Amino acid sequence: MIQQVCLLGATGSIGSSTLDLIEQHPERFSLFAVAANSSVTRMVDICQRFKPKRVVMGSSDACEQVERECSNLDIQFEYGVDAMSSIAADSNVDQVMAAIMGFAGLIPTLAAVRAGKRVLLANKESLVTAGQLFMDEVLKYKATLLPIDSEHNAIYQCLPQNINGVTKKNVQKVFLTASGGPFRKFSLEEMQQITPEQACKHPNWSMGQKISVDSASLMNKGLELIEACWLFNLQPDDIEVVIHPQSIIHSMVSYCDGSVIAQMGNPDMKTPIAYGMTWPDRICTQVKPLDLIDIAQLDFAAPDYKRFPNLQLATDAWSLGGTAMATLNATNEVTVAAFLNKEIGFLDIAKINAKILEQSDVFPVTDLDVVFEADKVARVKTNDLIHHKAYL
Repeated sequence: MIQQVCLLGATGSIGSSTLDLIEQHPERFSLFAVAANSSVTRMVDICQRFKPKRVVMGSSDACEQVERECSNLDIQFEYGVDAMSSIAADSNVDQVMAAIMGFAGLIPTLAAVRAGKRVLLANKESLVTAGQLFMDEVLKYKATLLPIDSEHNAIYQCLPQNINGVTKKNVQKVFLTASGGPFRKFSLEEMQQITPEQACKHPNWSMGQKISVDSASLMNKGLELIEACWLFNLQPDDIEVVIHPQSIIHSMVSYCDGSVIAQMGNPDMKTPIAYGMTWPDRICTQVKPLDLIDIAQLDFAAPDYKRFPNLQLATDAWSLGGTAMATLNATNEVTVAAFLNKEIGFLDIAKINAKILEQSDVFPVTDLDVVFEADKVARVKTNDLIHHKAYL
């Protein structure tokens, strides 16, 4: 049977790769529903190419523009978070690609979980901010959760699996690889002069601005560490972050007998996306095969926590527990936006993140309201700190 796909976050890099795979395999997949925030031109193109049944935009204005351009198509047009949650839970949908960037993706992703869908999780913030609640809902509603981040997808492939999913049997340690970003060899003095344009040029991956900056500051790896803890029932001590600039080994799992199993491949998100869409099967992705002779060398190094303190902040937030992780995520979203707007420097991102995390109260995450309140408070505090330059 053809799998009906709901794509949340269609106009980002994950969304584009997902659409490529749907187009390559019309015998297996059909785009039933799709959502984006404000990219009208790109959504019009998606509608004309794939002719989904339901389309959701972030605002009424964007929705009206898309509908006007696609008036000849038999599509139901909607807007807003409730509509995004509705398409994620639609009874016609078999699998949901959750690729909305940032905290905004939490509610629609949870809607897919509560509808018992196969959820392809590319929105790490859902687990970072509401990890225990999120995983409890996965179990309660018997959803199938498959990680799409290349590192977590690799860990999933390297862990032993049984009928109930992955297990930790005989696992000694998980290695979470990181490219190190474009500034891994920069001194602190050089990092003071980093521009947004430099930070958005990732050496290996094609990504959006926010995640590119997070990769450059290693915050992305910190958030991935938290995500891995929730996904695989680990503690930070079970995980070792390894700088691997070639991005060929996407992660590794070490076993008690001395074996280490690694998942390798060229850096292309179509590989983990296809694995999630077809698990436990595999399909052709047209990704260039790995040529080890051409690569010739794989390098590894320990991360430098002094130059990249965001990585330690993520571990600190996990240790604090409760709302600390939602606070760190919210603060980082604000500081990255401020950096991209050239309001603060690159090194100020971690400095402000640390200050807000240190100053914030931590509460147990008993429900989603607590998470949303922590997110709101952190954003207000961070914006105020930046406005008054209280971090200097």
